[in-house]
Amino acid sequence: MRPDDLYLKSLQQQIEGGSQQAFSGLFRLLYPRLLSFALQYVHVKEIAEEITNDVFIKLWNRKEHLDEVNNISTYLFVSVKNLSLNYLKRYSHLHVAVEDNEGDASLINLDDPEQQLEWKEMSFQLTQAIDSLPDQCRTVFKLIKEDGFRYKEVAEILGISPRTVETQLFRAMKKLQALISPANTAAKRNRKLPPAVSTLIPLLFLFY
Repeated sequence: MRPDDLYLKSLQQQIEGGSQQAFSGLFRLLYPRLLSFALQYVHVKEIAEEITNDVFIKLWNRKEHLDEVNNISTYLFVSVKNLSLNYLKRYSHLHVAVEDNEGDASLINLDDPEQQLEWKEMSFQLTQAIDSLPDQCRTVFKLIKEDGFRYKEVAEILGISPRTVETQLFRAMKKLQALISPANTAAKRNRKLPPAVSTLIPLLFLFY
């Protein structure tokens, strides 16, 4: 087990025993990530907040049964996904469907104002590119690259196969490279960006 997994398991066991302090710790640790995850489905902050809060309330109400849960983090993400899909099914006209089917880098100097500006511009460009991905590609990319989940955990959260997770991540990376590379090349040609900035995109793919 990873250190984070051990810590979450400890919190889970304490919550099962009725520890409000452990519950508060789990809430502070996972709430921002779960809220962000809910937003990927419902796209309205107030609704995402309500869904995330409901998930934690339900967790506390059935704390005596947490011994049945293998991975508390995966359990909560799956719960948020299910409540989000239930909301969309009841209140939205949108159709929700689940499909089943890298390079050298160098760091930029963030003490340099000009390079700070370039970093912000490139980061904004990357964020826009990620937001433009198809829903499942975007969700898989964020769960792996931002939240650090493994392929198997993402598969459990989304109810798809690990192979599908791998395929969706590959598609996301290819789409991002296709979206960002032309703009990055044009920026280097027209504005003569320093070498550090010219390698920002590969760096973000590695550590984003």
